[in-house]
Amino acid sequence: MASRIWDAVERARADAARRESEEQFRVFAQVMPNQVWAASADGHLYWFNDQVYAYCAAVPGELDGTAWTSIVHPDDLDAAGLAWARSVATGEVYEAEFRIRRFDAAYHWFLVRAEPILGPSGEILRWVGTNTDIEDQKRISAELRHLNETLEQRVEERTQDLLLAEDALRQAQKMEAVGQLTGGVAHDFNNLLTVIKSSTDLLKRPDLPEERRLRYVGAISDTVARAAKLTGQLLAFARRQALKPEVFDVGRSVLGVADMVGTLTGARIRIVTNLAEVACYIDADPSQFDTAIVNMAVNARDAMEGEGVLTISVAATSLVPAMRSHHAISGDFVAVSISDTGSGIAPENVERIFEPFFTTKDVGQGTGLGLSQVFGFAKQSGGEIGVESTPGVGTTFTLYLPQAADDGTTARGPEDVEPLSDGHGMQILVVEDNIDVGTFATQTLAELGYATVWAKNADEALAELATDASRFDVVFTDVVMPGMNGIDLAHEIRRRYHELPVLLASGYSHVLAKNGTYGFELLHKPYSVEQLSRTLRKVATSWQSRMPAV
Repeated sequence: MASRIWDAVERARADAARRESEEQFRVFAQVMPNQVWAASADGHLYWFNDQVYAYCAAVPGELDGTAWTSIVHPDDLDAAGLAWARSVATGEVYEAEFRIRRFDAAYHWFLVRAEPILGPSGEILRWVGTNTDIEDQKRISAELRHLNETLEQRVEERTQDLLLAEDALRQAQKMEAVGQLTGGVAHDFNNLLTVIKSSTDLLKRPDLPEERRLRYVGAISDTVARAAKLTGQLLAFARRQALKPEVFDVGRSVLGVADMVGTLTGARIRIVTNLAEVACYIDADPSQFDTAIVNMAVNARDAMEGEGVLTISVAATSLVPAMRSHHAISGDFVAVSISDTGSGIAPENVERIFEPFFTTKDVGQGTGLGLSQVFGFAKQSGGEIGVESTPGVGTTFTLYLPQAADDGTTARGPEDVEPLSDGHGMQILVVEDNIDVGTFATQTLAELGYATVWAKNADEALAELATDASRFDVVFTDVVMPGMNGIDLAHEIRRRYHELPVLLASGYSHVLAKNGTYGFELLHKPYSVEQLSRTLRKVATSWQSRMPAV
């Protein structure tokens, strides 16, 4: 009896405590600014605070038993349902963002959070949740996102405008440079053509004395050489020259050039050479290097007006100083400096001296391409060219070139000046698409004792070789041709007939300028009869020396 009374008392106390707790919860929920609600385990809503009734324009009891899915925006049901299923399965807090329908059928965004109330066995008895209105937050976020997208679009449009303006400026600068180049080239080549035309006209005169005939022929030959040099300087400045790099000792090369420089400068200019104690090697085109030294020396001679001191220095350096728009560069370099005691360069001209055809000399005293050649050679060789000048004191040009390791093949002796080689019946396959050049080449080779077969393109050449490749000693091919070019042809010949040597000929090729000669011997146009014959003999002899003995 006493135990039953005690149990009843305990239940009464528990009920009173629960009612007190629920009342405290209701009071707390009513004063909250958020919407508060309670739902059964299956999600049917059965209690709300006043904020929910105000939002829905309902009265207490009107919303009881409502399924939460009925007031959620249809587009948000999937996301809300997935979050609900995850909480039901795990017993974790429910949290999701979705739109809830208001009394006027409008939808607002809410952050919905719900805590599961668990029974003794861990089962979900009911849910207690809150809805926080985030409509303003969502609107502001959308406005900021739209503003950001608008700004990005405007930045992109502005960037495109700037790129177009930059392209227009670059095109204008390009056209200005083309105008300068065109004018300079036309002027110089017209002068050269005038000499050639006059000489050929005079050679046509009857009963011309032998002495004058030889003089006119010599004038034509010298003028052609000057035209070839002018073309080479243009290609060097544009970095389109097909260089033939090799590793050589810079100091030794400078000593070899110094004697020629002394001849160019005259007796009143003293040549001083300061070479590094340890040999400095570079991997560059020796001929272009010598030309660059001569061009800088001639420039110095003119600045000194034929009298003064010209100093050529060679030293190893670990830094290329900052110049023009380039930062300083660390590394192993060889610095070759040409210093003079001349008039110096005016400050306003220092930035222009490497421009093609820019010159401060009188008309007829220079083309303005000498320093452009130096600039192009430096850039194409992976180096840089700097200048320091003080008006009235002198100027120093410094050529910076990447240092190379001695590969044991750096000896540069004088070129063999052998007499004109005789063909001795060697058979040459000439591949040339230009009728005039092909006719000249085959006739010249015939005069020298070579037998020739002329193919006008790569397809004809491969057809001739397919007939009988063993009858040819050398293939002599132009580089720039329609269809398969000379380099591709050379590679195909190397693949099919690896024992057959190939000699390339080119006046200019962007492929050669970019990638080199791929190991093939190259003859630059315009070439002389002597150069053609000797190079053919060199190619044939060199190839035969590599063939295994039978």
